[in-house]
Amino acid sequence: MIDCVEIGNARLYHADARSVSIEPESVDLIFTDPPYGHNNNSNDLIGNIEKALSRLGRGQNPLRPIANDGKEADDLVRWFFSNSKAWLRSGGCCCCCCCGGGGPDPQFARWSLWMQDAGLFFKQMIVWDKGPLGLGWHYRRSYETVLVAQRDKMKCNWYDKSGCVENVIRPGMHGIRKMIPSKEEHPTEKPKELAALFIRLHSLPGDVVFDPFMGSGSTGVAAASLGRKFIGIEFDKRWFDLACRRVEQAVSHPIFESRKAPVMGLLRQTRFREVNRKLKS
Repeated sequence: MIDCVEIGNARLYHADARSVSIEPESVDLIFTDPPYGHNNNSNDLIGNIEKALSRLGRGQNPLRPIANDGKEADDLVRWFFSNSKAWLRSGGCCCCCCCGGGGPDPQFARWSLWMQDAGLFFKQMIVWDKGPLGLGWHYRRSYETVLVAQRDKMKCNWYDKSGCVENVIRPGMHGIRKMIPSKEEHPTEKPKELAALFIRLHSLPGDVVFDPFMGSGSTGVAAASLGRKFIGIEFDKRWFDLACRRVEQAVSHPIFESRKAPVMGLLRQTRFREVNRKLKS
């Protein structure tokens, strides 16, 4: 069964993403955060830390496992990439959150190749520096990535005019900061400011932003606040209901300015322009 809620220019589905029909060439930008396949918050280190720090009330289940976050995530993500090109309009991009990873099979490398296998044209891996100190041991994990691929080989919607957008998002840049989710929040929620950055770079007001794994709706909040149309899908009823409330609030009270693209600090822009002039001279 598929439930659909319309809020302003946003359409939210409570469903498995694979069961919702998205019209071909109807989407200008995909920004999403699929399950990584790590069984996050399911009797793992993250869940045990939350329990130890007493972030959960008495009698509450300390675990908030994510649907389809086991080995089945591989098939789900490959399905997603295989359909992305058909959903996107000419010039459209797919921006997919991913972990960093190490070892013999780093996830960011595998997903980047899957994008290529699906007919997308891999553009860039953006490093989101979340600031110290991450989980793990030896090389502790202090960053995640956003993998960007475009539908067309030679065409990519790009609305920055500064020429100063880096492929590293440093702590606090564009208002993006590491999140430590509370017990009411999705355990792997991404900052709405992160989605807003890519929405400004790759779309204009009135364009359609799609998130097939919307969780608690951060992408929808950013899209609605910036005057974009939004389509979101979430499998877990708990997070779908929260996403509906958050998007409704964003439609009524937008939280971002609808400027076309990110604006860097004046001093930073000036330095970049000075370097560019020296390189050209």
